[in-house]
Amino acid sequence: QVQLVESGGGLVQAGGSLRLSCAASGIIFSLRTMGWYRQAPGKQRELVAISRSGGSTNYADSVKGRFTLSRDNAKNTMYLQMNSLKPEDTAVYYCNCPFYDAWGQGTQVTVSS
Repeated sequence: QVQLVESGGGLVQAGGSLRLSCAASGIIFSLRTMGWYRQAPGKQRELVAISRSGGSTNYADSVKGRFTLSRDNAKNTMYLQMNSLKPEDTAVYYCNCPFYDAWGQGTQVTVSS
C-alpha cells in the first residue's frame, strides 16, 4: 500500500523559513520521481518542485533560488526547504509520486505579512 505523509507546515512571518517532509512507504522510493505541489485557496494545484528518477531537479520559476528539494533515499523521505517565504507562498503543500498517482494528505503553510 502506497502512503505519503507530509509534515512540517505551519505559520511563519514573511522572510522566514520552513522545512517540509514527505515520508513514503510502499514504494521503491529511490527509483521514483517525486514532486511537491501546492494549492492556494481558489487556485489550481501547481507544481513547486520535482525530483526526477534520472537525478535532475526542477523548480517553478516562482520559487527558484528560495526553495530546495532534497531526498534521503535511505529514509524514504523527501524534503522541501523553503526560505525567504512570501505571503503568496501560502497554500496547502502536497507530495506526489506520479508513478503510483499517489498523493499525501497535505500540510498547510501560512505566511503572514
